[in-house]
Parts: sequence; structure tokens; C-alpha cells
Amino acid sequence: MSAGSFYITTPIFYVNDVPHIGHAYTEVAADVLARWHRQSGDDAWLLTGTDEHGQKILRTATANGVTPKEWADRLVETAWKPLLQTVNIANDDFIRTTDERHEVNAQKFLQHLHDEGHIYTGEYEGYYCVGCEEYKQTSDLVDGTGEYAGQLVCAIHSKPVELLHEKNYFFKMSAFADRLLALYEENPNFVQPEAARNEVMSFVQRGLSDLSISRSSFDWGIKVPWDESHVVYVWFDALLNYITAAGYGQNDEEFASRWPATHIVGKDILRFHAVIWPAMLMAAGIEVPKQVFGHGWLLVGGEKMSKSKLTGIAPSQITDTFGSDAFRYYFMRAISFGQDGSFSWEDLSARYQSELANGFGNLASRVIAMVVRYCDGVVPAAGELSAADLAIAATEKRVTDAAGAFIETLAIHDALASVWELVDELNGYITLQEPWALAKNPETRARLESVLHTAVRGLGTLTVLLSPVIPIATGKLWTALGGDGALADQRLDRAWEWSGGAQVSALEPLFPRIESIVEPSDD
Repeated sequence: MSAGSFYITTPIFYVNDVPHIGHAYTEVAADVLARWHRQSGDDAWLLTGTDEHGQKILRTATANGVTPKEWADRLVETAWKPLLQTVNIANDDFIRTTDERHEVNAQKFLQHLHDEGHIYTGEYEGYYCVGCEEYKQTSDLVDGTGEYAGQLVCAIHSKPVELLHEKNYFFKMSAFADRLLALYEENPNFVQPEAARNEVMSFVQRGLSDLSISRSSFDWGIKVPWDESHVVYVWFDALLNYITAAGYGQNDEEFASRWPATHIVGKDILRFHAVIWPAMLMAAGIEVPKQVFGHGWLLVGGEKMSKSKLTGIAPSQITDTFGSDAFRYYFMRAISFGQDGSFSWEDLSARYQSELANGFGNLASRVIAMVVRYCDGVVPAAGELSAADLAIAATEKRVTDAAGAFIETLAIHDALASVWELVDELNGYITLQEPWALAKNPETRARLESVLHTAVRGLGTLTVLLSPVIPIATGKLWTALGGDGALADQRLDRAWEWSGGAQVSALEPLFPRIESIVEPSDD
């Protein structure tokens, strides 16, 4: 990885169904981090994509009367790529595991492990969850209820597992247990948050089994290069996307400049990324990821959002009413990144009105309108600055530094809370300084101009700081402020140093009032 490089990934998502807001939540978090690093001077690169192999995809496609590739093509073009537009994701690459660049170089990786003696032939019998595409330990299973009474079901999907017996190829993962534990001990930040790190360490300390990395009972997958009667286990295949997209196997220079990556994943797939994946890389002699961050689940009615349980909410159900900026802001502010978070329409509506419309949006409208009304749109120069004015300037720098420090630890929610201190302080400042009263008296004209100058400066700083999270609204405000250059090129780590033109221009409401919220039905 080159100096100043920041490579961040989302998981690649299964194309067996359409995305819900849990998928969009992960995408937005990675996008905010990528934008923030990019505007802080780093060479940021955001990867997302789709996972298209495996038994689950095969069965779903068959049930819909099409080939697996036709099913994948359909879902990618009609659902997964449109998701990125729906929530305004500025990804640098989109990889599909059916891409030739992935399949060819995944085979190179597997052949290398085979040649180095890390793979052997064996037999395995175990309980397999098609939904998870994973062999399950009995501790991961529960007794079924209702139509599944008397059967063992996956604790995550609540559907019966299958008892499989196959002759497969195995990866000697158990040989890397000590090296993995040393990695977790020596680099506590490798797996975060702390609860996720503790879970992973405990799992590895209980002992690792070797990993079955091929299947011979179906043929939808990447062929094992030395034995085409087997296809590569879907997770072994999918994890490799993070390096095949970055140039592994075809562009050594590009790969060296990008890798290692920061992986943002849901906590339900943490073990794949924090145990299996680094073990694979160790075996191949490749540097392990920079970090694996397992965020929490989105809960609806106290239950994890799930496609299989029909509790998913489509992102467009939110963005059609509130817009993509509000979607992005709500999920980044309302949920502590790394913890489970409950979604409710009532909370979304309340935060939209109080924080976006009344807090930030009204602040922007008031400041611009007062400059237009009292100064004919010309941004006034500051005269003698009072303690209150200097306090705003100090807050601009303080929250910029605090937000940047929080982003370094992926604490997006804390970064936003810091920035919002400036929103609240500016609103309070305007209330106390009463520029509308100052405007009535010619003797306080100089004070009025200092107040409006201070307010404009603070508003511009907010525009830069919030641009990774609410890019559409801040783009409009940047134009109204006459900001110099493109907003996306402004340095976040020096947000208070922004510069603009001599005049402001009219600003439409950034977050229009929504009179009534109708929660979408399940029909």
C-alpha cells in the first residue's frame, strides 16, 4: 500500500434476491469513509460488488426458470447497481464473481495454495446451511418450530440444514491458528469493535478445523484448476474478490499500491473475514487486511432485518419520501457504528424534522436570507470580533479535528455528533446576537456585518464537513455560498479554511417539510 492510500470494501452481496436497507446501510458507511478520506488528501478507493456463485444462487435461479448467470445478470442490473444510485454511492469499482478477471485470478490463487502444499483431499460430513453457504457446528443450530418441528434449523435463517457427505479438497486452516491469535494480540485494531475482536479470539482459541473448499454435487462456481469435477466453495471464491479487484494476478503494481484493505462487514459474516480470510492470505504469503470492522445489525421490531424472513425494507421506500441525503444522515447518526441499531419510521421522521430540516436546513436558509436582505447578497467583511465570534471560529477548528479523529476509528456516528455541535452553536449564536435587531439601527451596522460574516464562515465549514454524508444538500449550499472550486475537492481536515466568492445566491429549502409520513404496507 502506498503512503496515503485508503482502500475500503463492502462485502459483495448475494444476488439471490433484491437489497434491503441493511445492505444500503453498509454501502453508505463505506462510502462516507471513502469520501472523508478522499477529501482529507488520501488516495481512497471504494470497492463493492456481487457474489454470484454457489448452491443458493443455483437453486434460486432454477426456481425462477432461468440459468444462474441469467438470474445474476438480471438482479445486478435491476436491483444491485440501482441501489448504489438510490443512496448515492460513489464507488470506484464494482466486481462480480462471474467477471473473468475474478475467476481467472481466483484460480491462480487456489493453484498457488495447492502447489505450496496447503490443500489436501479428504471427506467431510456435516450440517450445511444453504442460506449461509456454510457448514454448521451443532452449537449453531436450534430445534425447528412450526412446519420445521423435529428438524434442526440454522439459528440465523430459521430454515432446516442439510446433512451432507462429500469428498472434497480441504485448506489446512488449522495450521494457522497460532499465527491468527498472534495477529489479534499484536494488532488489537485488526478486528473491531472490541466485542467483535473478543468473539473472534474466543472462536479461534477453541480450535480451528480445516476448511472444505470445494463442492462436487453441483457445478455453478469456479472450477478447481487441477480438478474440474469440483467447483470452489463459494466463500473461498468470494473472499478473493478483495484482491482480484485490486489487481492480484494481473497488475502487481496496482495491487501493491492498493492492498491492504479495510473491510466493512456485517457481524454475521465476521468469522469468514477475520479468521478464514487472513489464514488464506497467510498461506499465500500476502499481507493480511488492514482491518476488519464488523458492524451491528439493523433491527426492525426488535428482529434482525432479513430477506428470508420477509422483514426487509427497500431503500427506495425511504428515499422516495425523504431523499438519499436523509437516508445517509439518519443511519450514520442514529446508530452507533459497530452496534445493533433499531430502525423506526417515527425516529426517522423526527430526526429529519428536528435535525435536518429545523437544525441544519433552517440555519442555512436563515444565514443566506439575512445576507441577501441586509447586505444585498454581498458577504460582509468582519470588523472587530467579539468573544462570541471567536468562540464560533474556535468551534469550527475543534469539531473538524474531533470529527477527523473519530473517522480514523470508524466512529462515524461520533464524527457527526461532533460536527453537529457547530450546527447547534451557530443556531444559538444567531439567536443571541439577533442580527434582525442589529439591522434596525445604523449604529450597530458594523456589528451586524461581523455577525453575518461569522455565520457565513461557520456555515461554509459545516458545508465541507457534512459533504461526505449529505452530498446533495451540501452541494446546493456550496453553490449558494459561492464556494471556490468543487465541493468534493475541499480538504476536510482544514474545513475552516474554505474560501468563497464575494456574494451569496438564493437557496431553496435543503430539507423541505414533509407534512405526513405514511409507513409503507407489507402488501
